[in-house]
Order: sequence, then structure tokens, then C-alpha cells
Amino acid sequence: MTRKYFFQAIAIALCASSLMLFGCTRSMPPKFYLLHPLQEAAAGKQLAHSLSIGVGPVHMPEYLDRPQIVTRVSPGEVRLADFERWAEPLKGNFSRVLGENLSLLLATDRISIFPWTGAPHIDYRVIVEVTRFDGAPGNAVLLDSRWSLIQEQDRKTLMEKRSVITIPAEGQDFNGLVAAQSKAVAGLSREIAAAIKAAALR
Repeated sequence: MTRKYFFQAIAIALCASSLMLFGCTRSMPPKFYLLHPLQEAAAGKQLAHSLSIGVGPVHMPEYLDRPQIVTRVSPGEVRLADFERWAEPLKGNFSRVLGENLSLLLATDRISIFPWTGAPHIDYRVIVEVTRFDGAPGNAVLLDSRWSLIQEQDRKTLMEKRSVITIPAEGQDFNGLVAAQSKAVAGLSREIAAAIKAAALR
């Protein structure tokens, strides 16, 4: 084989490999995930009267404001998953799951998610600022947030707290990662529910 034909053969092989790789990449469908709330078994004891809770606003850092699931590679490096994505914006999913968890833990259906319509009566409002909410499959999830509990009628801040919750991710896939993230939101929900119960019983 002459040198000319040798390089032509290499070029054809590289082109064929690129086409195969591109075709495989294009044919791989994305997977979509959602945080999920606590199960019914976690229901709390109803207070003397059914509380009305306002959830939000919930603030998320911009690096999480994207459809791809973000994984942590190192303290200063994150990676966007190519085919694992959120089925809805993470901030909205987080807010809704937090509200569902508080509904279960406080035994109340009177939950309003920011931005609410009209002027609902709200006893207590929770504002959450998430500073970190990521992890890696097979590793762990870290939820770092600051939250405030406000007595809405008096516009009085009853508590300001930082919560740092770490949950091991079960398995090596994104199902395990998202399950751990759901557990982290559940842990934050329990802390907030305990604070609301203490405030209501004063």
C-alpha cells in the first residue's frame, strides 16, 4: 500500500468512527427526573388548629438554574449531565416538594407556594436561600441553605438558621443521586416543621 492510500484509509476509518459515535450520541434519549416528597408514613400529629403555611420564595444559585442535573467533581468544579435532566425547573420542584413535606409533617392542607395568587391567610411563611445542592452518583449529596421563619400577621422573623444536610447517594446511578437529594429536602422539611410546631405551641 502506497503512502497516499495509507493516509486515505486512515481518514476514511476516522470518518466512519466519527459518524458511528455521532449516531450513537444522537440516538441516546435523555432521562428526566423529579424530586419526590415524603411518603404518607411520615405524617405528623395535627396541631390544635390547621396552620396555613406559605412556602417561598425559594432562591437557587444560578449554576443550578438549568435543565441538566449538576454533579460535583471537586470543590471548585461541577459537571453538567449530558442525558440526565430535571423534568421541571429545579427551583419549582424543590418548592413544591418542600410544601408537600410540610403539609404531611404538620397535618395541614393549607399550603401556599410562592408566588401565590390572591391574598391567602398565612400563619407562617418560610423563605429559603439554597447556596449548594449537588453531589455525585455513588458519593453523597450536600444541601446547604439558609432559611427564615416569619410570623406573617406581625411580619415578625421568629428564626433564622443555616442548615447543612449531607445524604449518602445509594448506588452508582442518577436514580440514587436524585433519591438522596429528595431525602436532603426531607431533612430540611423536618427542621422547618419542628420550628413551626414550636412557634405554634408558644
